[in-house]
Amino acid sequence: MKNTISLVLTVCLSRCLSLDARNLTALMTLAVGLTNESYPLQACDTLCEWLRANPKYAHIVERSGMAQPAPTRTSSLLFPSQFQQTKELYLAAARLSPDPLDAEVQVGLGVLFHLGAEYEKAIDCFDAAVHAQPDNALLWNKLGATLANSNRSAEAVDAYRQALTLSPGFVRCRYNLGISCMNLDAHKEACEHFVSALDQQRQGYTPDGRRSTMSDSIWRTLRSCMVIQGGDRKLLSLIDNFNLDGLMQEMGISRI
Repeated sequence: MKNTISLVLTVCLSRCLSLDARNLTALMTLAVGLTNESYPLQACDTLCEWLRANPKYAHIVERSGMAQPAPTRTSSLLFPSQFQQTKELYLAAARLSPDPLDAEVQVGLGVLFHLGAEYEKAIDCFDAAVHAQPDNALLWNKLGATLANSNRSAEAVDAYRQALTLSPGFVRCRYNLGISCMNLDAHKEACEHFVSALDQQRQGYTPDGRRSTMSDSIWRTLRSCMVIQGGDRKLLSLIDNFNLDGLMQEMGISRI
């Protein structure tokens, strides 16, 4: 899943930043995407670039003496010293905007706490961010993912549903919701979400204008969930043949 949706997102955001390197929305979204892709070093670099590009916080980075990142990184290994310094920069930024809080700073802090496996602190940050920006589907999805990582699947489901109410075509969130349903032993609902995610995915386009392909990862997860549910032979056969239209018809799932 990460190698399909997040990769496309990363390519689009990188293109956006090649046109405007100080695009704050693109920088923060890219930092989240790099975290999802398990590139912690590049995520921290991008978080620092967000601070540098923001006139309100640029002086924090300048005073810290943190060097500019190398143009290209050959490794994604994040050293504890850089991680700690980046976190301290964001804590300093948060202290500058206590009321009203800056939702983007809270997102950055949430990403950093997530990278450090401090999930409860990350949840607090993302919860603060969604209260500041309640119409932001990306934030609701990130809150859901962090809740899920803390084994709070029922709460994660609520966050994912809120994200999908705001953005029904959010494929990653639909997939995440399916995973949380699996964790709650709601396998029928999980399968339905995976099928809907596949259908939404095939309706999309790649950055170069080609039709998106459906994720093998989602198909595999769907099959595993179907087996756990009881392994209906007809449905499994449709899955094995990648017959999505047949699956949707057999399961009574309408296009979203």
